[in-house]
Amino acid sequence: MAAAGGGWAAVCEKFRTAWTLSAVESRKDPETEPYRSKYSARALLQEVKQLLSAAEEGGEARVLAVRRAVLEYELGVNHTHTEELSAGEEHLQRCTQLLEPHRLSPDCVSLYIQAQNNLGILWSERDEIETAQTYLESAEALYNQYMKEDGNPPLDPSEHFMAEEEKLTDQERSKRFEKAYTHTLYYLAQVYQHLGMIEKSAQYCHTTLKRQLEYCGYCPVDWALNAATLSQYYLSKQCFMESRHCLAAASVIFSQAGQVPSAEDRSRELGCGLEDETEQDQEALRQKKAKIARYWIKYCLNLLQSARKLLEDNIGELDPDRQLELKAQREKEEDEKEKGRKKAVLFGTSDICDSVLAMEEKVSSVYPLDFQEAREIFLVGQNYVQEAKEFFQVDGYVTDHIEIVQDHSALFKVLAFFEEDYERRCKMHKRRVDMLEPLYAGLNPQFYLLISRQLQFELADTYYEMMDLKVAIGNRLEELDSHTIKKINSLAQLAIKYYELFLDSLRNPDKVFPKVLQEDVLRPAMVAKFHIARLYGKLITSDSKKQLENMQTSLEYYTFLVDYCEKHPDAVHAIETELELSKEMVGLLPTRMERLRAKLCLFI
Repeated sequence: MAAAGGGWAAVCEKFRTAWTLSAVESRKDPETEPYRSKYSARALLQEVKQLLSAAEEGGEARVLAVRRAVLEYELGVNHTHTEELSAGEEHLQRCTQLLEPHRLSPDCVSLYIQAQNNLGILWSERDEIETAQTYLESAEALYNQYMKEDGNPPLDPSEHFMAEEEKLTDQERSKRFEKAYTHTLYYLAQVYQHLGMIEKSAQYCHTTLKRQLEYCGYCPVDWALNAATLSQYYLSKQCFMESRHCLAAASVIFSQAGQVPSAEDRSRELGCGLEDETEQDQEALRQKKAKIARYWIKYCLNLLQSARKLLEDNIGELDPDRQLELKAQREKEEDEKEKGRKKAVLFGTSDICDSVLAMEEKVSSVYPLDFQEAREIFLVGQNYVQEAKEFFQVDGYVTDHIEIVQDHSALFKVLAFFEEDYERRCKMHKRRVDMLEPLYAGLNPQFYLLISRQLQFELADTYYEMMDLKVAIGNRLEELDSHTIKKINSLAQLAIKYYELFLDSLRNPDKVFPKVLQEDVLRPAMVAKFHIARLYGKLITSDSKKQLENMQTSLEYYTFLVDYCEKHPDAVHAIETELELSKEMVGLLPTRMERLRAKLCLFI
């Protein structure tokens, strides 16, 4: 019988060789034969299977059934790795069928859960997400039932082909079993995301990350990226403390990326992919670090923008009464809030926690309520902008680079909101222009139409804002000097130029403006028309004829808005405020123009 004496030792050795070929040697396979080691492992597993069949008559049926199930599992995983999904499914189904009567016993439960996990992965690769969900939820339920009814560390599947003296300790068994369950949760998080169950997906992702730290079963780079991605979910829910915690943990864990796990550990992780440190690996590492930096930028930007929404009045300026009210409210709430929410979110062991807390202290998670507080968050965001730009340079990463610069511009824009001094505010907007204009100038609109439009509109809006600020500064003077007039006119002309460029980009090849605007450009196009109308009204000239021309142009743009909304009533929802003001101006301007014409006639 194969299971007796040296025969069984040879079977175990064959099984171990197959595992090493599949998990370790396969990583060295040449690109021309990517599955060479997998195929060799498969042949050895088939040999072991035959040896077991020969031993069936004299062996204990239950033990043999479980060993056959282990082989079916290994063959199933092998076939899925070589992209033979149907064969893989057959083997995995045989594995679960063999284990079904004993699935809750300590020698079967871990293997059964891992088979269910792999069937879940297999079906998700076929885009049959709901079938994948069924298998993974079944694995989750089995784990919970086993822990409730038994709870002792179960055997690891590999132990069924080990000599008694090689068997694992309870501690190692527990670690491997918990790791298998962590995988269940990890894949369920992805399944729920695919099914649009975002909140549930985030909960499972968070639990997975916590368990990976707890059981030291993670690749630092992947863990950090998953935590940083999770931070964006919390950001979307305005949970800034949780979002910051995920990002701080991501940065701390990412710094461990140099501590590369062994090949055996790697094979048991979720596709860690940290091979020998090649230049390519280093490049990938730098890219992922820059990606985490970009998540930090989004955090700082969102926190500042959310604070702005809380503080602004109906004309978009900072409301001092609201500011005082929020400061008083914050003092009352802050301590309680922090204590209550920290319990639910903390990641990792005490040494990791200390590093994460130190990282968190570098940036606030509460709404900034004045310029100084806003500036501190802005500076953190700006540092991450520089870090992200180091990797995502304009040569090779045009889109990424421009998005980062746009975020940098947005940071300046929201910081300007908190600045009381109009001159300093104007300088912040000038910084935006200085970073955006060179990007726009170097861009081919033929290949980057959408980005080109975004930059045109943002530059127009920035010049528009600067013009408004210069007008406000001028209004404080007893008399407008020629320098201020020149500056106001120059800024207005530049704003008009970029709004017109944006509107021209909507024209068809025959240069005809669309009769019906698409939903995605409806509001920007109407706002551009409205702002141009207003800008022509702001141009300062002592020439009455020129003034009349500007008023006529202004009227034409206001009229466009009113006429368009009469023809397309469904457009009204997008520009209610602008439409109301446009109607008002369409009523007022002709009278003003008549008065000016009458005045001109007197001088003729």
